[in-house]
Amino acid sequence: MRPAAPFPASRLRRLRHNGALRELVKETTLHTDNLVLPLFIRHGHGDKKPIGSMPGHYQHTLDSLPAEIDTLTALGIKNIILFGIPAKKDPLGQDAYSDQGIIQSAIPVIKKAASELLVMVDTCFCEYTDHGHCGVLDGATGALDNDKTLALLAKQAVSQAQAGADIIAPSGMIDGMVQAIRQALDQAGFTHLPILSYSVKYASGMYGPFRDAAEGAPKFGDRRTHQMHFTNSEEALRECAHDIAEGADMLMVKPAHTYLDIIQRVKQMYPELPLGAYHTSGEFAMIKAAAEKNWLDERVAALEVLTAIRRAGADFIITYFAKNVAEWLKK
Repeated sequence: MRPAAPFPASRLRRLRHNGALRELVKETTLHTDNLVLPLFIRHGHGDKKPIGSMPGHYQHTLDSLPAEIDTLTALGIKNIILFGIPAKKDPLGQDAYSDQGIIQSAIPVIKKAASELLVMVDTCFCEYTDHGHCGVLDGATGALDNDKTLALLAKQAVSQAQAGADIIAPSGMIDGMVQAIRQALDQAGFTHLPILSYSVKYASGMYGPFRDAAEGAPKFGDRRTHQMHFTNSEEALRECAHDIAEGADMLMVKPAHTYLDIIQRVKQMYPELPLGAYHTSGEFAMIKAAAEKNWLDERVAALEVLTAIRRAGADFIITYFAKNVAEWLKK
């Protein structure tokens, strides 16, 4: 006669028995402190303009901005990142580094409304150039001129710092951008200002709604010569290593939801550096669209995805769900 199988002394379901237990032992948390809300700001006056492909989001003017900041403060949102839509675009994107540029004008308005709000700024040129690319183009070939772009990025970063930005976030994946910006900031007296580098940014299909919102789609060609190919992961670690050597204070992976493995690898390789992840407009829009068709529960799906991004290793998440999450977590 065969002996009876030993009774299981350890039953993992015991710690799932009720909600209080599950909350007590959960390994990953999601809080509004971990979230950064993108804001789009355009020149002009009057009311905010809805972004059709991003429900609940708007292009704000300087007039509508104070009310939005009051709303964010009431929700407990502490971090934002700014994207500008200039009144006029040109080949060099001059609004990006003008003292009267849209972002340079918006930061003092925000700080007056909520001085404690942490203001990150996108440091790139795709929203500001009439061709929609992330920097200076070579006149002969039409290709992005990496090194000429560095000089303009340095000017843009200093201008943003002078306007009161708290974090400079270069997003163009231009070789040498962190070093150029770090040197320019230091020379201008902003040695205290941190750089959040979009160290790992893929040439992704997840950016469509953002390009509507920022009005920054390229007029020709694409950005695959400077953004990473979606098949690569070892290259991501090389990109991070370069940016760290150049002086990056924080790293970023973009997109987030579809690149959880990259987030995990970067965090494991560089655990000492804060890591952000950008839950992109396309990733946001997919959940929104499915929820509108009642194919899934928006709240459940969004919280699951954002928590997964944290679980993969992100210390903070740039997400268009930030206001929703702030409301959901209060209930």
